[in-house]
Amino acid sequence: MTAPEAARVPELTATRQVTAVPRWAALERELFAVQDKAWRVFAERYTEGDGRLVFRDSLGQGLDDRDGVDDFYEPFFNWPTLYLLGGSADLLPAARRHWRGVTRQLTEMGLVVDGLERGYDWFHQGEGMLLFYGLCLADPGDAELRELACRFADVYLPGGPNYDPEHRVVRAPHTGTGGPRPGFSDHDVHFPWSLALRPYGLPLDWGTGVASFDELADSPEKARAYGRVMWDRMGRGDTLVNVASTTLATNAWLLGGDRRYADWVAEYVGAWRERLAGREVVPDNAGLGGEVGEYLEGRWYGGHYGWSWPHGLSSVASAAIVGSVNASLVTGDDGFLELARNPLDAVLRHAEQRTAGEMGTLGSRWRPHLGTIPGERTLMVPQRHNDSGWFDFTVMPTQLPLSLWHFSRDAGDAERVERLREGSRWDWAAVHTQRTKDECGHEEPWHEFLNGRNADFPERMLASALAVCAQRVEAIERDDVDPAVGPDALGIHHWQNLNPVVTEALLQLTTGAPQVLYNGGLAQLHVRYHDAVERRPGLPADVAALVSDIRPEHTVVELVNLGAAARTVLLQAGSFAEHVLHTVRADDGAALPVEGRYCKVVLPGGTRVRLTLTMTLRGADPARNSPWEVAR
Repeated sequence: MTAPEAARVPELTATRQVTAVPRWAALERELFAVQDKAWRVFAERYTEGDGRLVFRDSLGQGLDDRDGVDDFYEPFFNWPTLYLLGGSADLLPAARRHWRGVTRQLTEMGLVVDGLERGYDWFHQGEGMLLFYGLCLADPGDAELRELACRFADVYLPGGPNYDPEHRVVRAPHTGTGGPRPGFSDHDVHFPWSLALRPYGLPLDWGTGVASFDELADSPEKARAYGRVMWDRMGRGDTLVNVASTTLATNAWLLGGDRRYADWVAEYVGAWRERLAGREVVPDNAGLGGEVGEYLEGRWYGGHYGWSWPHGLSSVASAAIVGSVNASLVTGDDGFLELARNPLDAVLRHAEQRTAGEMGTLGSRWRPHLGTIPGERTLMVPQRHNDSGWFDFTVMPTQLPLSLWHFSRDAGDAERVERLREGSRWDWAAVHTQRTKDECGHEEPWHEFLNGRNADFPERMLASALAVCAQRVEAIERDDVDPAVGPDALGIHHWQNLNPVVTEALLQLTTGAPQVLYNGGLAQLHVRYHDAVERRPGLPADVAALVSDIRPEHTVVELVNLGAAARTVLLQAGSFAEHVLHTVRADDGAALPVEGRYCKVVLPGGTRVRLTLTMTLRGADPARNSPWEVAR
């Protein structure tokens, strides 16, 4: 693609002096500073010279011989994000080194081939790919990343080993560079998961003659027979979670613009959209012939990581949103978003008011919230469905409907979030200091802030993030795992639990965006920033940003320069400069016509400015060039 001729970017200068530094601005710069030290503490403690993790055990040898790849990449998943928000300049090459080192490490274990997972489900592959997607967003002009992005995507395009264009199916629940890998293990066929999954129940509730986990634990013969049934019914054909693979192709299209990647995303997500047509609920499975229920006696539920087992809504809705957003982004057709809305609305039709004691699986995220209303009822939805109907009631993960609304800004999607709020009995404005591996969990207080009902949210959210970072650093310093050996194969989540980088607060407050959907989504930033002097992504040194309003009709951004030196910010509309800025109005009355993707804001030392932006969401093709090639 030929770079367009550079165009002069409209520019305005802040004139209002900082008489008292806003507390949110001071906390935001402090969070950048402490994380700059924290990621180095983690890297020094847990990684080797080439970036790989210290790990002297082995993977790929047991019955669950396909698992583990994602766990090696996940400790670094948000490091490129911190860099592109304004983290230290050496964080990007550090994140790149860790990605390369871990890739070599997993290649030696036989789990990665040609840089990509040999073959596993896309619930986990989506998690493992976040580090790579983050590197691509932080450094989209890198030729090697572009080449890799296209090579990875080609594994799933027509002509690659994993996709059947005639029936529009991905050929197995486990796929990768090794092609389809039917079943769940390369070893003897039997029930392949540990009893640690007992809380989720048995994967199949019909046709097996097995009623409990204990029967499988006590009888290798029954475990082998049960595994055979699982192989035949859940280990073949396509599954809805596979639509997360479309992020590979969307990423390649964003970096290079080759239309065949966008066409495949539309084709494959379109196939699932058609499978929904005429049904109340989107199905979670299709056979190799493209028919729903082909191996499940006609059932629309029961596919791998589908409606029945293990997580239901969490995996189904996340994949549906990721795939639908990808398809909408590459085509401009928001009709694809109906596939994302369906799982949310399907379970909401069966919502009930229940107490914390009645909550099912995946409830740990909500313990701090429900602990404030002991004995009271609050809105819960069924996460799963099997032959007995809907079951496993838990609070709906708010990041799902909120991420959908954030992308669409549709009134109906906003109303869905409001329905959850109205049915909740805890305080949505409260900020609970908690950290999950997907680094989300504060969507409710952010939603309240955006709606003018939580004025001091920025200060409390930033203080919480600082506390979590400090807790992680302290835990690293007290860690008794042998630094020369690392955890054993059963403890490979150890690193994720100690990752001190926290970006949720910075994403919400500086870019007006939620945390990325963890099972394979791309970051959908409302606005982002570049240092116009250093010519790198992120807020310049000493500059803090706060996005307080992202309504469709306008966006409000405040910028503060806490330092004495002048700074210049290049403000970009959208993750990929896909939004179109129309006007920028400063609080001193200065109005700036833009009609483009960027504007410059000059901040003399000790100044601040509040900007009101008007823009059209996704009003332009994504920019595939560096902003420095097209903006001057």
